[in-house]
Formats: sequence, structure tokens, C-alpha cells
Amino acid sequence: MAGIYIHIPFCKQKCHYCNFYSVVSLKHRNDFSEALIREIISRKNYLSAEEINTIYFGGGTPSMLSIQEISNIIDAIYEYYNISANVEITLEANPDDLSKNLIFDIKEYTPINRLSIGIQSFYDDDLQYLNRVHDSSQAHKSIEIALEAGFNNLTVDLIYGIPTLTDEKWKNNLKMFFNYDIPHLSSYSLTVEKNTALDVLIKKQKLANISEDQSIGHFKTLLEESEKNKFIHYEISNFAIEGYYSKHNSIYWLGGHYLGLGPSAHSYNGISRQWNIMSISKYCDVQNHESIVHEKEVLTNDQMYNEYILTSLRTSWGCDIEHINNVFGNKYKSHFKKNIAEAIKDNKVKAVGNVYTLTSKGKLFADGISSSLFYDLLAL
Repeated sequence: MAGIYIHIPFCKQKCHYCNFYSVVSLKHRNDFSEALIREIISRKNYLSAEEINTIYFGGGTPSMLSIQEISNIIDAIYEYYNISANVEITLEANPDDLSKNLIFDIKEYTPINRLSIGIQSFYDDDLQYLNRVHDSSQAHKSIEIALEAGFNNLTVDLIYGIPTLTDEKWKNNLKMFFNYDIPHLSSYSLTVEKNTALDVLIKKQKLANISEDQSIGHFKTLLEESEKNKFIHYEISNFAIEGYYSKHNSIYWLGGHYLGLGPSAHSYNGISRQWNIMSISKYCDVQNHESIVHEKEVLTNDQMYNEYILTSLRTSWGCDIEHINNVFGNKYKSHFKKNIAEAIKDNKVKAVGNVYTLTSKGKLFADGISSSLFYDLLAL
């Protein structure tokens, strides 16, 4: 499988917790679409004519684009790439952008077949803590209109571990989500990334700090409620009804190839990883696509093994020890078996045949378990 990720960097305002590249100025808005289409054309050989199974508009706030801009971008991709007949095309959107007219126009005039709505919480005080633009009323309305428009393949983001989010409110957030009969949920623990507004405000004691115990409690509730509602926990932060897994994100987790377009976007072709310049002005000025790439690294065997461990162990598909042996070699297989033993003994990992997966207990320690299995920490 292969996919295309398109980074739309524009935002109305920056969320306190966000560390993705984005800009609140629209100074380069008119130039951006033209620059993006130039890159689409110039990078057409990056994936060696592989069939494109997914197209993902992320950001930033892709729902700030006009219908015409979205259509022009998709038309260019169809013209220069080998697109699957069953392609999944996802648009990330914020509730405040999703008016009834826009949602119905997206449904009628574009081939977008999946919406990802950044709800984060159905409570206003949580949204204010996060510095989100929308309010709880818009959160509900955006979902209701999307369902009315016929977007059956719909996913919602919810954040837990927010200091203002009590245990009762978190259960209610999940209850409201499940009551909508939406087939997919992405749910993340609030983290304080270095140099974000949240980091600064907490250090200045203008916002309450997050609690690890609260986040763990919320995660346990998330696991319980998703199981009750027959959702499959197929990746640490992702839950879905059978048949509604995110095809695009699954490419990342299963080691597929992807082309990243737009400022700061990352690409991977199975051999090397590269990422674009993190500047909207420089991006729009670039005429030669080679100048778009800020940095490139050819991955070592150690790095590729470590990435396989990091991504696969987060999923319900797990780590396949025979895959490790066949792709990376016996020394990696021996290293894995030796270092996984303690996690199995502690009931954090279970093995079924050749496949190792996290238990419910192990899901609380996913990153730590993965790092204990890495072959060479200096390679990361």
C-alpha cells in the first residue's frame, strides 16, 4: 500500500498543545495551492508508479481550503499518479469550519469519502484550556451535519488527560461519541510538547499541569467503554468498527510507502526518509522540487528494525518474529526474543504463534516496551 499526505499549514489560531507546523497568517494563501500543485507534478516519480491507496489532507486546518482549491489539488494528483479505484480520501476538519453548505458541497463536488473532525471535547472549559476555536455546540452540530450529508466513513478526535476534564466528563464525552454511531475514534492523551504555548503557560503557572495518574485512568476508561461498544482497539490511539480502520494511518503502522506534500511534510519510500522545508514563504518560492526537501536520511538496518518494532507493537497486528528474521536477520530475532521475555513474564505482552502483541496492561507501557527492544538506541 502507498499513500499521499498533503500538509495544509493554515490555522485560524494555534492550539496550546500543538507542535505541528502551522501559520495563522494567510499572507501566502493564494500562492500556496499553486506551489503545492508544482510539487505534486515534480514528485510524481517518488513512489515509482505504485498504486495510491490513500490521500490524506492534514494540517494545520485543511477545511480552511475552498472547494475549488481542494478539487484542483485532487485533480492534479489523479492526473499524475496511479490512483486506486477504491482510494480512501480523508479531509481533516475543525467543527467551526463545517457549515452545512461546506459539508454538503464537499460531499457533492469532491471525491472526499472520509471526514476526520477534531472535536477534542464536548465541553467548553476543556476547549478553552486547549485554545480551540470551536465550542461544544459547534462540535455537536458538525457531526450531525456530516451524518446528514451521508458521510458514513467518519472519524472523530477526542483528547483525554486535560486537567479540566473530570472522570465523569470523560465518560460523558465517550458516551456522546458512541451515541452518534460513528465508526471510528482517534483518542490521544494530552502531552506537553517542548516550546508549545501549553508548555510555556504551565511553566508560568497560568494553566494547570497535566496529571499522569489522571491520563492513565482516562485511558483505562477508554479501553473499557470501547470494548463495551464493540470497537476494535487496532492501534494504541485508534478504535474502530470492523471495516473502518484508517487505511492511511495503517500505511504508517504497517511499513508502507508514502509521499508527503507541503511544508514540513515527511516522505518514506522504503529506503530513505525525507522532510520538506518548514517555511510557507520558502515553500511557495521554490521552483525546483529538490529545493523543497530540507533533509534526507538513508535508513540503516538498525533504524528500520527499530521502526518496525515501534509501529507494529502499537497495533493489534503486532510484531511477527519470523518477519523480523526474514527481513532483518537472525541477530535481530535473537535480540527480540531475549528482550521481550521480561514483558511476557510481567503480562505486558502475549505471544500467539510468531506474533507478539501488547496486553491491556502492556498498552499502558507501549513506548517503554518498544524502546527496550530497540537494537541500537544511537541509531534513532
